[in-house]
Amino acid sequence: MPKHVKARAAQGLQEERKVRKLAGSHHAPADWKFYAQMVLLSWAGKMPNEIAAELDCHPQTVRIHLKRFNAEGIAGLGMRPGSGLKPRVTEQEPPGHLSARADGTMVARDEEGSAQWTLNALAQAAQEAGIQIKRSQIRRIYLREGVRWRHPHSWGDNHDPDFVPKEPRSSATTPSRPRGRRPSEPTNWGQ
Repeated sequence: MPKHVKARAAQGLQEERKVRKLAGSHHAPADWKFYAQMVLLSWAGKMPNEIAAELDCHPQTVRIHLKRFNAEGIAGLGMRPGSGLKPRVTEQEPPGHLSARADGTMVARDEEGSAQWTLNALAQAAQEAGIQIKRSQIRRIYLREGVRWRHPHSWGDNHDPDFVPKEPRSSATTPSRPRGRRPSEPTNWGQ
């Protein structure tokens, strides 16, 4: 049976006012407001299971934050630094991307690496970071999240000897209208 934790009584009128103000604030950080509401509901005599049902969270979350409030006071209402899920793959520029130094010169972090984040480059970077993932799995993740994946396209010159550049457009099957001045009615009738 889980332990029933209650928030301790406010240590003075000032602490009670701060908790009430945080719980009803529109501009306070969301975590502070949420945990202050837990404390207020506990002060109203509700048990952690009832508070959790009312605030739509897990009862253990309520117990954790009521214990923190009891130990640290208002300072215990905020999130701990470094809490939350750590990013697994960073959103840095790709390895071959040029970046400017302080003196204005351009340098690539890894000249042998891919200059763009392709599926293959993402899979390779993840594997180098110790994350076992395949190209096909990355593609499925993108599709599930609704991200359209585009193949990289270089807009520079093509160095392929078999490359044939586009030629001017061929004439249309029907001739277009003449590009002269369009006739119009005179607009200055009375002058």
